[in-house]
Amino acid sequence: MSSAPAPPAPPISTRKGPFRRAAARRAAVSLLIAVAVAALAPVAQAAPADREDPPAVLTFKDRVRPAKVLSLEALLQACGEQEVEVDDPYRGERTRYQVLSFRCVLDQGFAARGGAASLAQESLLLRARDGYTRPAAGSVVVDPNAQLAFGEPGLAAPRFRPIDRRQIDPSPFYLVWTGIAHGDPHEHPWPYQLVTIEIAPFEAAFPHTAPTGLARSDPGWRGYALFQQSCSACHAINGEGGTVGPDLNVPRSIVEYRPLPQIRAYIRNPEATRYTSMPAHPQLSESDLDALIAYFRAMSTRKHDPRAGAGS
Repeated sequence: MSSAPAPPAPPISTRKGPFRRAAARRAAVSLLIAVAVAALAPVAQAAPADREDPPAVLTFKDRVRPAKVLSLEALLQACGEQEVEVDDPYRGERTRYQVLSFRCVLDQGFAARGGAASLAQESLLLRARDGYTRPAAGSVVVDPNAQLAFGEPGLAAPRFRPIDRRQIDPSPFYLVWTGIAHGDPHEHPWPYQLVTIEIAPFEAAFPHTAPTGLARSDPGWRGYALFQQSCSACHAINGEGGTVGPDLNVPRSIVEYRPLPQIRAYIRNPEATRYTSMPAHPQLSESDLDALIAYFRAMSTRKHDPRAGAGS
């Protein structure tokens, strides 16, 4: 008699299977994270601990001569180093700077045409690396109170502390002024990040900003002069001028999409509307604002949009 068949073996429990698979997945994820961290670690370690200064060179441009480029070292050798304390309008405090006499700097950069003395009747453009372009009369910048700062005492790299509401690096050069009477940036140019000094009448450098054909008795011409003095450092008209702020004429003029009372209020005190780096202009009278509006209206019919093609 044959023996009874052995009972079938109980099935192997699979209750722990999902837990084992989950554990395996967790281990794989942990491994991937570890690999990713290891891959990123050299990049993080390679990042510089401190920001580097831009090249400390200054370019001088003349309409009839080749551009000249001078390094800080060359300017120091020619002009020597001084320390001055100024009422800095962008820091809102007394600040000490290492400086070069700006008149001496102009003597070096424009030596071929007679140095600083030859600039008294000229118009200059002070160009910064962020697009700020400040017109300035030669008779103003040859003032002995003008000083070219290249750093702050006790700092190596970077040579300056961050400045202004945007907290940006003023390098390579910052034009500062001694004397309390020179502390208003509306009256005297205080460009930081200065990289180029160019001899050029504003109308020649930016021909499409002029209200050509407008009657000379029209207040728009006075507005044009005010635009040059108070607005063009940051703003362009027809793609010409400063590039820090928006173009005020193309593709649409500011007078085509903003109510005039709003424009006037914003020019007078922009931070009453929003926090911005645009400065207030309390020195502008109601008549000045009328003239600026007249200029903007005149230019709204004289558009030249370089992005849309010449003659637009």
